[in-house]
Amino acid sequence: MSYEQIVVDVRGAVTWIRLNRPDSLNALTSRMSDEMVDVVSSVAADDAVRCLVVTGEGRGFSAGQDLKEFDAVADLDIERHLERAYHRLIPALVDLPKPVVAAVNGIAAGAGLSLALACDIRIASDAAAFLQAFVRIGLVPDSGGTWLLPRAVGYAKALELSMTGERIDAAEALRIGLVHRVVPADDLEKEITTFADALAAMPTTAIGLLKRLLRDAAGLTLEEALAREAAAQSEAAGSHDFVEGVAAFIEKRPPDFTGR
Repeated sequence: MSYEQIVVDVRGAVTWIRLNRPDSLNALTSRMSDEMVDVVSSVAADDAVRCLVVTGEGRGFSAGQDLKEFDAVADLDIERHLERAYHRLIPALVDLPKPVVAAVNGIAAGAGLSLALACDIRIASDAAAFLQAFVRIGLVPDSGGTWLLPRAVGYAKALELSMTGERIDAAEALRIGLVHRVVPADDLEKEITTFADALAAMPTTAIGLLKRLLRDAAGLTLEEALAREAAAQSEAAGSHDFVEGVAAFIEKRPPDFTGR
């Protein structure tokens, strides 16, 4: 697939997706969603890629759905659009059995906020801002917003942000747990590169398993969670990285993980 609205950059074991519609603050389109799904699928199938970074070109991470994509709002089949675009993209990111990092360089609003939330780790520039924007145009959160936001900031804060459509800055996003780190804008790319490279050097098979365990645990009983842990642990114990990790521990040397 040729990419028109994103730029893909492979840096060693890390693949970067850069949303590339800076004139619209990287507003999301069906084409962009299709392109991102294609890349995420490729990353999932490529053992050489062990971490994915998502960021935006220019001043924005993503301003959300590009409403100009629709010829007439009155005739919009929004349910079909959501199913075709975000119902494919958001689960693809959440379910990717490799670490996913959002480098939030600017505004992340509406579906753009959901895109950031679908990533495992969010590192924001101090110029970033966040907005659950749907209520401002008479809509409810979609693109996974009702599922993802409460898991990041808790039910009460998610309800407040969704009801008010309040815009918050990076410092407030850090305070409430929406992002994990805030760094100076000029240092964002360097910080993300260092962090993503470190994640890619970790036992990514185990990371994929723990992502699935933590995602599912909220809907399980303790007994069910224990059973899931045991099954996943058995799978992890069969990996090359487990053998390497134990050997490195015994030999008192840094492990050389391969993600297998």
